[in-house]
Order: sequence, then structure tokens, then C-alpha cells
Amino acid sequence: MKDTAAEAITECDVAVIGGALSGAAAALLLRREDPALRIVLIEKNEAFKRRVGEATVEVSAYFLCRVLGLTQFLTQTQLTKNGLRFWFANRETQDLGDCSEIGGRYLSTVPSFLIDRSVVDEEVLRRAEEAGAEIWRPATVASVALTSGGYQTLEVKTGAGARTVRARWVVDASGIKAMLARANDWLEPNTRHRTLSAWSRWRGAGDWDAAELTGRHEGWQDSYVGIRGTATNHIAGDGWWAWWIALKGGDTSIGVVLDQRCADWPDDKMPVGEKLRDFLGRHPAAREMMAGAEFVGGDVHFRRNLPYCSRLQAGDGFVLTGDASAFLDPLYSPGMDWIAFTAIGAVRLIRAWRAGEDLAPLLAKHNGDFTTSYRRMFEALYEGKYDYLGDYDIMRLAFRLDIGLYYLFVARPVFSDGVVGFAEPPYAAREAGPFFALMRGYNRRFAAMARERRRNGTFGRSNARHRDLFPGFNFRVPYLLKVIAGGLAGWAWLELTEGWRSWGRRKQEVVEEPAAVAGPEVLDYAVTR
Repeated sequence: MKDTAAEAITECDVAVIGGALSGAAAALLLRREDPALRIVLIEKNEAFKRRVGEATVEVSAYFLCRVLGLTQFLTQTQLTKNGLRFWFANRETQDLGDCSEIGGRYLSTVPSFLIDRSVVDEEVLRRAEEAGAEIWRPATVASVALTSGGYQTLEVKTGAGARTVRARWVVDASGIKAMLARANDWLEPNTRHRTLSAWSRWRGAGDWDAAELTGRHEGWQDSYVGIRGTATNHIAGDGWWAWWIALKGGDTSIGVVLDQRCADWPDDKMPVGEKLRDFLGRHPAAREMMAGAEFVGGDVHFRRNLPYCSRLQAGDGFVLTGDASAFLDPLYSPGMDWIAFTAIGAVRLIRAWRAGEDLAPLLAKHNGDFTTSYRRMFEALYEGKYDYLGDYDIMRLAFRLDIGLYYLFVARPVFSDGVVGFAEPPYAAREAGPFFALMRGYNRRFAAMARERRRNGTFGRSNARHRDLFPGFNFRVPYLLKVIAGGLAGWAWLELTEGWRSWGRRKQEVVEEPAAVAGPEVLDYAVTR
């Protein structure tokens, strides 16, 4: 590290903007692989606050445990996650026991976690510093001047005054601030997916495994041997869904995400926390489990127009990671998978530079892979999803297909090949074309059938008093093929019995564009009441 105190200029190999998970992980991995690298990590917060992204899935859990080495830390300080559950309602449902349910019958076989990000981010940052990264905290990056193939210049405000950092590489891990993408006009809002979200942490939320529920709701524990409370529970509505994530220590993260074209968020002057309670109170499951709960003051948030992607992901001297690169949708918790792939991708580019490799083809592949991954993930999983995620019949098929294909084509290669399995982000490889086309096909058809159901008044007809408790998922290929085949057979049956009504019918587009579609908000609103 070259530091000229008189001129307050620091020279280094890598400057990392942001010390939360994606930035700290990149710094940690770089120092592990190349201890001679001079790394300065600049973090604006003196202490991390809680943030969304509290549920890992299989790939992100692998990254945390086997790549970063956090297994013991996570098992000692966080909760082990037990899969996903969905809860549905219609006019016939009066309470939690009436709600139709989708979820595993047993505990999950592949590890994942429910995490307090403030705790986990601190631990990864501590390990990065222990590995030799220099941490500036609290410090704020005021500007970045990029020079392709040369040194990047960062102007930094610290408690000791203004500093200048000259770094060969900048890793932008600034989160939704997306510093480089916004400053260079690379950021593109995804106007085809107009979602908003409100969330908070709550105290005193209900216990999904309480003994009194067995007596209150007939059949509550019939044929069920798992733990509902440490699953990521999803409250599903028409055009919206809500997450329910238990945190170590007793608090619960609860938030709603809705498609602004399918559902309405209250526009009155009520505090956001009360709006959240009032909105979720429409659903019997949420109403019962939130009875007596109180949101944590100062930890209530709102954000509109969630998804975006940077047109450029990397250049000769910079690379974007995590939410600074793109954000899509919280459903299925893909955010930390994206952190894993982008952080490892950043490390791969910087290591290639250190080895003297020709960066041009590597940068072209990196940019192509991540923009393709984002587009395909959106079209395969999320475009039109909010049209049908509130319908039990359709969602139970989509869930089996979505997760079965994720296990087969995304998670299984990572668990089989280790870090090599992160070489290409999901859906980016040429070989992924057929399964991407399959997923996009059934996703579009499910959305079309749901719209037809809504027109004829049968949407959500099975949302009351049905339970789909399946054995779960594992990496045995014959078993996964059986799960996927069952989902495809169910899709075929739906097409034959009702789907034909929507064949050839084009989706009606919204003619009038809401003013808020101009772009994603830079920061969420933190509400103190």
C-alpha cells in the first residue's frame, strides 16, 4: 500500500466500495487467493443495520458455508431454514386453519439459513480485515473517475478529512445505491416488472408451531413432521405476496411485495408500519399470526420500482457486484445467489489481470453472461408471476417446476463442482437454452391461464382447505426428474381442461404508464414511527 500522507493519496490494487456481504466477500476471497494484493475497502456505516436478504437458498448457503467458511458461525448464531411454505386464501377462508398450504412434509435435506444480515455482514467484513484488507470506516466515496486500463481515482470523505485513492481496480459493492451504474448512466429500470415493497421487523409475532394451533385448527399437524416457523413462509395474495422470516433472538422480518399493475398499495397518510399491518390483515393467515405483534420503530421501510440492471457489468478497471449490479425480485430469495456469482466473477477478473491474461475476451464474456442471466431469469421466473402466484392450483405446479429445475440445473452443479460451478451465472450458458425456454413457456402459460380464471371467476377456487405437503427436494437426478415430470403432467392437464380457453389470447397491456416508472429509487424510506 503506497500512502502519501502529505497529499492524502493512497495507491492500491483494489478499492472496494461497500463493506457489506458482496464487498467484504470479494475482498476476503481476493486476499485468500493473492495475499500480496493491496486492498482498501471503504464502508460508509460505522455499524451495519439490518437489511433485506435474510433468507439464503441452496447456492447462497453453499457460498457462505463452503466458499467463505462460515458454517460454524452460521450454525451457532443464526437459524437453520426449513424450506419454503405458501399460504393461500379466498372468501371461504376464515382463519389460518382454512388456508391452503404448500410446503415440505419434512425438514430440509440441503442446508440453508435465516440470517440477520447486520450480524453476518459484520463477520464477513471482520474476516476480510483479518485476511489483510485495509478497512476505512466510516468513510464515504464522493466520486469515482474511471480510466480503462489505468488507475481509477476515488475521492473519499473520512473522519480525518478528504482522501484520494488511486486503484487499478474498483469493485462496486455499494448496494442499491449502484454508484458506478448511476453515475455513468448504465442503470436501466425494468419497467416490465413494476413492483414495490414495504417491510419491517416485528416483535411478538405468532408461533407457527405453537401447541394451541393443533387444538384450534383441525388437521393442523396431520401427516406433517417438520417445523413451519423456521421456513420462509409466504403469504400469497392476488398480485402480491409477503415474506415471513424468523430471526435469531425472536424478531420476525415481515414484508410485502406487490405488482403495481395487479394490486394497490394504500395511498393514505397512515404510517407505513400500520399500512403494512392493515394490508396483510386482509389475509387470514397473516391476520392471525400478526395479532398482538408490533413493528420495531425506526426499522420500517418502503421502496418503489424495485428491479433494475446495469447495462455494463465490468470493464478494464472496474466490476459491479451484488445489488450494485442488478436487482430483480425477492421471491425465491435470489439476491444472495447473485452476490455469490458476481463476487466470484469479480475475483476471477482481478486474478486474470494479476496473471497477465488478455482481459478483453474475459470482460466480454462477463458482461454477456450476467446481462443474459438477468434477462433470462426475469423471463423464466418473474415476468407475469404476480398474475398467478395467488392461485393455489397453478402455484403448486409452478413451485415444483421452478424449484426442481433450480436444483437440477443451478444448485446441483455448484454442489458437484465447487467454486467451478460458479463459472457461469444461472441461465447464461448456451446449454441452458432449452431449460430456460421450458421455464419461460410454462411461466407464460400459467400467467395466461390465471388471467382467464380471473375473467371467469374461478381464480383461487382451491385456496381454502387444501394441503400440498410433499417430501421435499434433493440432488438425486431420478427423483428430480420425477418431480419435474409430475409438474409437467399437471401443466398438460390444466391446458387440456381449461388452458385452451386462453390459447391465442394476447395479454392486455396497460396503456397509461404510471409516473413512478421513471426509474428505481436510490434509497428506501426509513420510517421512525
